[in-house]
Amino acid sequence: MDSDFLVQRVRRVPLSQSKPESTTDRQEEIRHAGVQKELGNKVRPALLEEGLTALILLLYFMLLWLVVQLSMQNLLVSSPSPDFNASRARSYLEHITGIGPRPVGSPTNEIVTVNYLLEQINAIQAKSSEAHVISVDVQRPTGSFNMEFLSSFSSYYDNITNVVVKLEPRSGAKHAVLANCHFDSVANTVGASDDAVSCSVMLEVLHSLASSSDFLQHAVIFLFNGAEENILQASHGFITQHPWASLIRAFINLEAAGVGGRELVFQTGPENPWLVQAYVHAAKHPFASVVGQEVFQSGVIPSDTDFRIYRDFGNIPGIDLAFIENGYIYHTKYDTPDRILTDSIQRAGDNILSVLKYLATSDNLADPSEYRHGNMVFFDVLGLLVVAYPARVGLILNSIVVAAVLLYLGKKCLQHNAKRVNYLKDLIIAVGIFLVSIISTLVTVLIVAALVSLVGQSLSWYSHFGVAVCLYGAAAVAKLILIHTLAKNLYYINMNPNHLGVLYFDASLALWCIALVLLTSAGICSAYVTALWVAFPLVTELLVQAELKTRGATLKFLLVYLLGMFMPCVHTIYLLWFAFEMFVPILGRSGTEIPPDMVLAVLFALCTTILTSYFVSFIYFCKSTKNVVLALASVCVVTLILVCCGAFFPYNPDLASPKPKRIFLQHTTRTFHDLNGDIIKQDSGIWINGFDYTGMSHVTPHIPEINDTIRAPCEKAPFCGFPWYFPVHFFIKKNWYLPTEAVSPRAHANFRLLSNEKLPWDSTRLTFEITGPTHMTLYIAPCDGCTLSSWSVGNGKPLPSTDEHFVFYSRGLHGSPWQFWMEIQASGSHSDGIVTVAVAAHHFSGEFQMTSQLDALLKKFPDWSFPSGWVSVYDLFVF
Repeated sequence: MDSDFLVQRVRRVPLSQSKPESTTDRQEEIRHAGVQKELGNKVRPALLEEGLTALILLLYFMLLWLVVQLSMQNLLVSSPSPDFNASRARSYLEHITGIGPRPVGSPTNEIVTVNYLLEQINAIQAKSSEAHVISVDVQRPTGSFNMEFLSSFSSYYDNITNVVVKLEPRSGAKHAVLANCHFDSVANTVGASDDAVSCSVMLEVLHSLASSSDFLQHAVIFLFNGAEENILQASHGFITQHPWASLIRAFINLEAAGVGGRELVFQTGPENPWLVQAYVHAAKHPFASVVGQEVFQSGVIPSDTDFRIYRDFGNIPGIDLAFIENGYIYHTKYDTPDRILTDSIQRAGDNILSVLKYLATSDNLADPSEYRHGNMVFFDVLGLLVVAYPARVGLILNSIVVAAVLLYLGKKCLQHNAKRVNYLKDLIIAVGIFLVSIISTLVTVLIVAALVSLVGQSLSWYSHFGVAVCLYGAAAVAKLILIHTLAKNLYYINMNPNHLGVLYFDASLALWCIALVLLTSAGICSAYVTALWVAFPLVTELLVQAELKTRGATLKFLLVYLLGMFMPCVHTIYLLWFAFEMFVPILGRSGTEIPPDMVLAVLFALCTTILTSYFVSFIYFCKSTKNVVLALASVCVVTLILVCCGAFFPYNPDLASPKPKRIFLQHTTRTFHDLNGDIIKQDSGIWINGFDYTGMSHVTPHIPEINDTIRAPCEKAPFCGFPWYFPVHFFIKKNWYLPTEAVSPRAHANFRLLSNEKLPWDSTRLTFEITGPTHMTLYIAPCDGCTLSSWSVGNGKPLPSTDEHFVFYSRGLHGSPWQFWMEIQASGSHSDGIVTVAVAAHHFSGEFQMTSQLDALLKKFPDWSFPSGWVSVYDLFVF
C-alpha cells in the first residue's frame, strides 16, 4: 500500500493549446501518465455516493445515540438485591419531604425531621441482630472555617444539628467507614433528591445491615447531617469535633446535582486507588467516570459537596456519588418525591449497601498504607461494567499505543527519499488544513452564538435541545465539511481520492496521538479517551487497507470502518450525554455575565471535532459533498431565523417536565450609618436577581414594573451595598431594585460594638456582638490605607485574595449571641474611619420570612418561573 501514499498531481494541458512542449515537459507528463496507469491497474477507485454515505452516517450516529439512551433508561443492570427494600426507603422519603422545606434553624429541620430520624433509628435498633451494637448521638457543634468556593469566604456556625449512628460488631471496632447524607434543604423546596432520598436510602441500608447476622469487621457510621446547604457546615462540625470521627478511614458521600436517575461516582480519593477497586468489585449497577471527576475538580461546575470537607479537614479518602439527571429542577419546588423512580432508589440502595459491606469487611480499611498512593483510571461501559486500572498502568498502555502509531507512520516515512519527502510534506499540510477546519468551525459557531446573544434570544434551546443541535451542530458540521471540500477542489486538484482519504486518516491519527502524549504527560487520567481514539481507529485502518487498496472506498469498506469506530464513538457519545446532562441545566443558573450560547457553541464545536475526526476522510472518498453542505447550512439558517424571531421560548411550565427560570427576591430595608452612628441613607425595596443571562427580559411583559429603569446601582459599600446571601456578586452583576414599603424594624439584626482597643503597631481591635435570625451574612471592607490583619473567624487569618471579606453565619433553632473580634492595621490618622462593616439578616422561616408586598409580587410571576423569596434586612456601619 506504500505507493498509495504518494499523492500525485496530474497537469492537464488544454487541447486548444498549440505551443510546442519541451523534451523535459514531455518526459514529465509521460512519467505522470505512467504512474496514473500503474495506479489505475492496481486500484480502480470506487467513490462513495454522497446521499447514501450521508444516510448511512446519519443512521449510524442515531444508532449510537439510541444505544446510549437505552443504557441510561436501564437503571437496574442486574436483579435487585433482596437485602434492600426500595418500597420502605420510598416510605422514608415520603415522610421526610412531607415535613416541608427544611432550611437550617427552622423547626421543621431542627425538631420535626430530627425526631422522625430518631424514631426510625430507634425502631431499627430495637429489631437489630445480636451480632451488632447500635449507638446513636445527636451532635450540636459550633465552629468556623475558611473556604475557597465561588470566591473566598469564611463560615461560622452555632448549634447546628447532626444525627450520628454507629453500627459496630458486638466486640467493638477500631476502624470505621462513614456514610454521609444531609436532611436539610434550601428554602422553598422539599429537597426530595437533594438530599432526602439519600437519607432515605441510608436509613434502609442501616436497617438491612442491622437486621443481618453477617459479621462486620469494622464499624459503619451513618451521618445524617443537618446543615449541608449552608455551605457544608455540619460535615465540618462532625469531622473536626465528634469523638467518632477519629475512627473513620474512608467515607461514601451521597449527593445530588439533579433529580433521580443514576447516581454517578464523580469523585474519589484523594489517591487511595483501593477505594475505586472496592466500588468496582462491589457495585451492582456501576456508573463511574474519571472524566467526571477531573471536570468537577477543575472548578468549571459551580458546586461543591461534603467530600471536600472530609478530604481537606479530615484527611480522609472517599467516594462521592450524586444523582445528575434533570438538573433543571434541582433546588426548585419541583424537586418532589414523585419524580424519583423506585428503580432509581433501588439501584442506589443496592450500590451503597454492597459497597459499605465490602468496605466494612475489608482489610484495606484498617491499613490502607500499602494501597494509599497513586491514582486510578476508571470508567463504566454503558453502565454494564466498570473498567479500572492504576494510572501507572494507563501510562504503559498509552505509551504502547503511541509507539504503535509511531511505527505505523514511521514505516511510511522510511520509504525511498522522494516518497518520504512528499509524504511528510503532504501529511504536514493535511494536519494544517485539519487545524484550520477546527478553528474556522469554532469561529463560525461563536459568531452564530454572538448573533443570537445580541438579538436577545439566549437560551432558546433551554427547553428544546434539538434547537441547539440544528443551530450549532449543523453549523459546525457544515463549516467543517466546507473547509475540506474547498481543500479538495481547490488545492488537491486531480488527486487520487483514496490517497487523500488515507492521508487525512493519518492526519487525524497524528493529532490524536499528539493529544494523547500531552494529556498523559500532564498526568490526566482522562487520557484513556484519547487512547481509545488512537487504538481502535489504527486497528480499523489496518483491517480495511486491503479492501481500500484493491477495490477502493466500497460499501464493504464503509461498513467495516464504521464497525471499527463503534467503541470510541459510543463511549464518547456516552460521555457527551453526561456533559450535556450536567452543563445545559447549569447554563440556566450560571449568572448574568456568562453568555450561555457562547459556552454551548464551544461544546458543540468540541463535540463535532471529536466525533467527525476520523470521518473527514469520507469527504475525500465521496464524489461530492455539495448537497450535504447546502442541507446543513439550510437547517442552520432556518433555525437561526426562527430563533431570532423568538419562535422558541426558553422555559417550560409543563409539570411533567418543567424547565423553570430561577429568580431570587429579597424584601429588604437598607440602612447606612456614618462614623458617628447617624443614618445617612435608608431605603426599602425588593431586590431581584435572575440567575441566567436573559435577566428580566422575559419577565417584564408579565410584570411591567420590573424593567430596566429600576436596575440596582452599585453603592460605595461592601458588595455594592446589597444583602448577598452567597458571595456570587462577580457573576450576577445585573439585578433590579423595586421600591416598596419598609420591613418590620424587628426583623433587623442587633449589631453592636462591645469594645474598641488600641494595640501596638498601629493596630486596633474591634469586638462586636450580633444577634439575629438563623442566617446572617457579614461584609467587611477596610478603608483605604487599612488592612484586616486578624480576626476570630476561621483559622484567625483573613483570606488574602480580596479587599472585601464575606462571612456566612448560621445557627440552629437556638443560639447564643455571636461575639467576634477583628484587628485592623492602619497607619496614620483616618478621619473617615478604618473599616466598614455591614450585616444582612436573612429570614428563611418564622414570622418575618414573608411580607405582604413580597407575597403579592411572587404571585405575579408566570408559571414558567421559580421565584424564591425571603426577607433580608441590611445595616451598614463605619468604625
